[in-house]
Amino acid sequence: MASVYDFEATSIQGQATALSDHRGKVMLIVNTASACGFTPQFAGLEQLHADYAAQGLVVLGFPSNEFGGQDPGSNDQIASFCQLNYGVSFPMMSKVKVNGADAHPLWQWLKAQAPGLLGTEGVKWNFTKFLVGRDGRVLKRYAPNDTPQSLRKDIEAALAAA
Repeated sequence: MASVYDFEATSIQGQATALSDHRGKVMLIVNTASACGFTPQFAGLEQLHADYAAQGLVVLGFPSNEFGGQDPGSNDQIASFCQLNYGVSFPMMSKVKVNGADAHPLWQWLKAQAPGLLGTEGVKWNFTKFLVGRDGRVLKRYAPNDTPQSLRKDIEAALAAA
């Protein structure tokens, strides 16, 4: 796979979604969880969405229950939680695995494109983030403790790129 546009995912409402629908946009792809110490980052992600969507940013949330069982609910429960507690209006996808043999193909590709610390590919915890440029290639990987606010300069640079 050459770019993020080669992948599909399932929306949290159960609809097939081609990432090529976002061709030419900057994407911030995040594995999320509803009961994690980093869960308040939903507010910051929603703020990024509000501030930059008109300029071409798409935030995509992918719930995962892999880390500490911190997102055990159904897709409907997760969607409701995100909307009620954080006003999430950016696209949320169905729950996925981000590590191991059963990892969603998108996440296998993201990790290979932007390995983590010391070259390790595995996602270590919830709210790991990948910034994808308008060309569909991964620009940067961020750790869970990198707040959405701290990504603004990189997002602005990606949005300004041709």
